Amino acid sequence: MTTTTSPDAARTAGATTPASAAAAAAADPSTARTTASAPAAPPPAAAAAAPWSALVNAALLGTERRLPPVAVRPGQGAAAALLDAAAVSTVRRRAALRPAPAGERPAPAPADPRPVLPPAARRRLALLLADRGGSGGGSRRGTAPDLTELLPQWLAAANGHGYRAPEALLPALLDAARARTDLRPAALALAGPRALWLARLNDAWKFVLRGSGGPAEPSAAADPGRVRRLWEEGLFAERVALLTALRRRDPQEGLELLVTTWATERAEDRLLFLDSLRETLAATDEPFLERALSDRSRNVRATAAELLSTLPGSALAARMARRAHAHVSADRSVDPAVIVVEAPHECDAGMQRDGVAPKPPSGRGERSWWLGQLVEAAPLDGWRERFAGRTPAAIVALPVADDWRTELHDAWCRAAVRQRNAEWARALLGVPAAPAQAAEVAPAGSSRDLTKLLTVLPADERARWVAEFIAAHGLSDAFRMLGVCAVPWAEPLGRSVVDALDIARDAGSYPWSFSGVMGLAERCLDPAAADRLDMLTAVTDEPEGASPGSGGYWSEAFQRLVGTLRLRAAMRDELAPPPGDPDGGSVR
Repeated sequence: MTTTTSPDAARTAGATTPASAAAAAAADPSTARTTASAPAAPPPAAAAAAPWSALVNAALLGTERRLPPVAVRPGQGAAAALLDAAAVSTVRRRAALRPAPAGERPAPAPADPRPVLPPAARRRLALLLADRGGSGGGSRRGTAPDLTELLPQWLAAANGHGYRAPEALLPALLDAARARTDLRPAALALAGPRALWLARLNDAWKFVLRGSGGPAEPSAAADPGRVRRLWEEGLFAERVALLTALRRRDPQEGLELLVTTWATERAEDRLLFLDSLRETLAATDEPFLERALSDRSRNVRATAAELLSTLPGSALAARMARRAHAHVSADRSVDPAVIVVEAPHECDAGMQRDGVAPKPPSGRGERSWWLGQLVEAAPLDGWRERFAGRTPAAIVALPVADDWRTELHDAWCRAAVRQRNAEWARALLGVPAAPAQAAEVAPAGSSRDLTKLLTVLPADERARWVAEFIAAHGLSDAFRMLGVCAVPWAEPLGRSVVDALDIARDAGSYPWSFSGVMGLAERCLDPAAADRLDMLTAVTDEPEGASPGSGGYWSEAFQRLVGTLRLRAAMRDELAPPPGDPDGGSVR
């Protein structure tokens, strides 16, 4: 038997507490009472026009602020009409839902022809993804390896073999990439084209639609009709991947495609498209970049100026060289020659169009700020002629008048990084083993970044430089330098780091101050070093004045280091395809 409510009772309830009554019905539809026997019930079509969510919102906000399209009988209040509609809707919800047209079936996931992971590597990936929420960091205690920090290395190795992610692990892989932006490039490359397919079906993975998960399909760049359609209708990630593929094949063809829609692109998209030209930048890009110097977006203008300054033969590079040389010269009336600096007195419109920012950051003087930008954008090769054919090392060794040395050398450092000039980077870094020279390279108040300079050097030379720096100055100033060295660390660098850690332990140094370096060593040392490091895992006597318990900490840290190196060796072996397996992938 169905319990009914009279219209008078409904009106009374609606007049007193309409919001609370309807909200209660929304929270538990089984408690709502029907009005099937009440006279002149609202037509079903009218009730159907108001979704349940609209009724709930009206109840929470009050009918005076919001009333959904419900039937109101003559003389009936809005609150009572809302309760009647909620009662009718409750009956409908209890009985059944009206059949609705079926939604469009999702398109099948695209094929991924890459080889599958070996079974052991698949199990390892599942473990790494399951442990990604664990507490990482070099300051942890215990001897267990930190699986969270090994995931990026595993992804890089799997991509190097050309594997694809298992279908069952794609959701967990995308969740990991959503939580950690540093994982996204490698994770999306492993996920392949199916990452985009899944991202269209789950809003939690929308980030995939704004980033490129890997190279575009080769066939996409081979079909002109498909290229045009994908460029005009594709997702942003697909467009970036397509532009990258075209530029690698033919830089001019990729640029011509970009020009077709450049004027209608959003500012943030123009910036990212412009940045994608960096890898294959060519002299033929100069006219387009010159036009971009007048773009309405300040960031686009700055990026265009930076790209033009890396083209030594560009008109912008020549303009910046003329400006920089006008303010930096050599006084040859004294022996040895002295570099004389006369900073600019204004930042004119031409300088601003060529990318010079007129307003300095807090704490910087205007003239020194303008000078630094001019020198940074000027081609480094032009300074040889400016200083009578001297080599970069000889130019760097010249004295600079009026305390302009730090400002000038900092600008040259930024230029060496921007132009990837190893000879100038080598001269500005100096000799790492000489304490006086090391202090001279980065004086107090300098904005020089030695780590960025190191990235310009070849990998083997970079490792040797850092190894000598650690041997001469210890680990305290070398943490960021270690982070830019190729993995696994070359033997001179690895041995230098381990020796410095061993010296710190024997000296009774505070152990937790080296936790960051120890964490790097776990991820970057050559796994082959595990056996010879076994001797460092024993608990040693603590020297006088050492931190209490430091001996046990150092023992745990070295045990964890050895265990992690052996785990990395096992991971490497698991990813190797079985001998003679044609589908096992190959190292690329």
